[in-house]
Amino acid sequence: MRKPYVILIGSASGIGKSTIASQLANTLGITHTIETDFIREIVRGIIGPEYAPALHKSSFDAYVTIRDKHRFEGNKEGLISAGFEEHAAFVIPAIEKVIQRAINDSDDVVIEGVHLVPGFIDIEKYKDVASIHFFVLTTDEEIHKERFVKRAMAIKRGGKHLEYFKENRIINNYLVKQAVEHNIPVINNIDIDNTIKRMLSIIKQICKNLLFQNSVDELGKLTDIIINKYGGRLVDVTYYLPGFGEPLKRKVNVYDPVEAERFINRLNQNPKRKKDLENLYHLSDNVHSHQICAPDEVTLKKMIKELDEKGLLFKKDKEQP
Repeated sequence: MRKPYVILIGSASGIGKSTIASQLANTLGITHTIETDFIREIVRGIIGPEYAPALHKSSFDAYVTIRDKHRFEGNKEGLISAGFEEHAAFVIPAIEKVIQRAINDSDDVVIEGVHLVPGFIDIEKYKDVASIHFFVLTTDEEIHKERFVKRAMAIKRGGKHLEYFKENRIINNYLVKQAVEHNIPVINNIDIDNTIKRMLSIIKQICKNLLFQNSVDELGKLTDIIINKYGGRLVDVTYYLPGFGEPLKRKVNVYDPVEAERFINRLNQNPKRKKDLENLYHLSDNVHSHQICAPDEVTLKKMIKELDEKGLLFKKDKEQP
């Protein structure tokens, strides 16, 4: 029996998670989309402000209820993060109840909201019974500010929300840090289509192992095709070195164009590191294998065709799947 989809999308306010959640649910044919803000309101009806003052504040100003603020003197970011943690912690048990109910009923569901904090929800315990995926969305500060203004005006609470942009940015950075620490994919929400493609390439696991033959200088071309153009993913790398009984394997999972570009730039700015990688490529005659993943079968075939046309595939793998 097919496992139900349980897709969790977290981010700070104004990043675009509601739009992405709706679009992703529509693409996957999922009818149930739930905002954690609604779940929070139910919890507020059960637990009063005298027992949980942080819960009855917004995620971005819950820090004002922290009793021992002196611990964070000179550390405003720590204070805001601590208030946010306390606020979110009251909502997590109810979110887990929703997840369990969806699994029990074999219902697909997308849950989105700021309260989805990596490390607070143990998604591993659901993996045997659900196709569960957790994402954190982010974007650079200028784009975030622009979207934040538009969102604040759209919900007609612009004044209060705009005053707390800095706090929301701190929450964004906190969620990204938590995601990295707990191996949760961080998706730069630059535009809707590419964000959806990247998420689908992780959710659907439409992948193929291929042999590549490219130089270090061609890494930018390779990642541009797979990640930028097709919204795909580059997983792991295996080098076949003469004289070694076992191939050299390295774990990678590259799907973010910003991170891919950052890696290429760092490589070019560090001659020693680049030379070391070039030596490894030279030992294997520039031949190595990757698993590449795509949002769908059609995209995977197009990706392989273009990689072939650009001369990046080893001759053995120049045929389409």
